[in-house]
Amino acid sequence: MAKSKTARRDRSVGELVREALWFALHTLAAIAILAVVLGLMTLAHPGPDSAAPKIFATALAFLVPMAGGFVVVRILPGNEQARAARAIWVSGLFLFLAVGVWVLGLPTGDGLCEGCGTTEKLWRTFFSIHRGSGLMGGDGLLVGVWAPLCTIGYAAGAALGLLD
Repeated sequence: MAKSKTARRDRSVGELVREALWFALHTLAAIAILAVVLGLMTLAHPGPDSAAPKIFATALAFLVPMAGGFVVVRILPGNEQARAARAIWVSGLFLFLAVGVWVLGLPTGDGLCEGCGTTEKLWRTFFSIHRGSGLMGGDGLLVGVWAPLCTIGYAAGAALGLLD
């Protein structure tokens, strides 16, 4: 039987801890890249109600961390450290799911998605640019979309960087 490219299953506790630490560091690197992108965007003082900066930030939240992930795995000396970067999209997925559950538990009222059903509450909080839900203080795009998207972009860039 041919050897597959799957991960080794007989790892020591120390190896697992190191891999978990690299996973956390790559996740923090992706979030830091997003923070720099958003920090630079705020220097332009975009209008809070205009759609163009939000759409532009959504694209940058994916593309810039993707480039960052590509560069980081090319710089890292070991393949073990770089392999953990390919998996950080999972942390973005967990973040999206956790924030989604939290949003569903938020109370509604005047100006806060009054009368919204479950799907509309999530859609307006995370994906609606023009008519947000008012929940999360208007930070639904930041916490529910851009943060998970940056981890997905970083992981995609890391995967591209590991291709020979």
